[in-house]
Amino acid sequence: MEKKREWMLPVVLLTLIQASVAVEIQPSANPAAAGDNLTLSLSPPVSLTAGSWAVGSSLILTWVGDQVADFATHRGRASVNVVSGALTLSSITVADSGVYVMQSSNPTLKANTSITVFEPILNVRLEVNQTNLTELNSLLVMKCSVSSGSSPSFLWLNGSSEVRGSDRVQLTDGNSTLNIVNVTRYDHGPFTCVASNPVSNGSSSPQSFNIVYGPDHMALTVNGSLFVGSNLTVLCSAQSNPPAQFEWAFRGESVNQTGPLLELYNVTEDQSGPYSCVGFNNHTNRNNSVTSHITITSAGSTQPTVNTWLVSLLLLVMAAPVHGCL
Repeated sequence: MEKKREWMLPVVLLTLIQASVAVEIQPSANPAAAGDNLTLSLSPPVSLTAGSWAVGSSLILTWVGDQVADFATHRGRASVNVVSGALTLSSITVADSGVYVMQSSNPTLKANTSITVFEPILNVRLEVNQTNLTELNSLLVMKCSVSSGSSPSFLWLNGSSEVRGSDRVQLTDGNSTLNIVNVTRYDHGPFTCVASNPVSNGSSSPQSFNIVYGPDHMALTVNGSLFVGSNLTVLCSAQSNPPAQFEWAFRGESVNQTGPLLELYNVTEDQSGPYSCVGFNNHTNRNNSVTSHITITSAGSTQPTVNTWLVSLLLLVMAAPVHGCL
């Protein structure tokens, strides 16, 4: 008889071990967005007759059979499927973040999971210190903020390119502030601030800037024949915002003509010499100039020109072997 009891003991222990079920809690979303509903289900599915849910040390609800008792902290927001044990919380808030624990005595089980709730990002705004700037002379400050949204991260775009820190570009206050020192003409934008967190994102309205610069990179283009009696036009160009104002000089003396185009009619050899274009920008208070020497010749003193392609063709013919010659 004693030997029989020794044989039955492992059977009893095995039965107790099998009664404890290993399950995991699967949330419908994690991280979760405030305002949404959240369901915590058990996996694999089990059939329960009683159990309880708690967050931290605070009970949410308990049930036996189909009788459910919810507690004041979650009353009206918490419900449970009394068979599967799935817990549903409606209109969750950031305060619902925490470690959720589910326990049951039939079958015996215990599981927990950590849930984080974030406020969605709303109303991303971009504020600037000024919109009209001068190249290499102005400081541009842009600040990004949100009306609501927990733990936002900030990213800046210039057009479609991400803005990164450099000697001139400084990102501060957790990247929510963008400073550009000594702006250049390429900093005109449009700039956009993108705010995001694990459950949402949003973008500000694009912001462009008027950056005055120049004149620089000036050039002269001569159109027409350089023969006596011909008509010539000389075009002056410059990079400038707003567009530069132009004046002309010949041999250092002002010419009574303004604008980007200088027109010369029925030219003579006496009009050979250095032509200068001077550009002004009244917004930057800067000026620049470019000079080109134009030589007017009589038609009889010039050698006829041969097109480059014709010279190449003659060279090829001369270099080709002549068949049949000794």
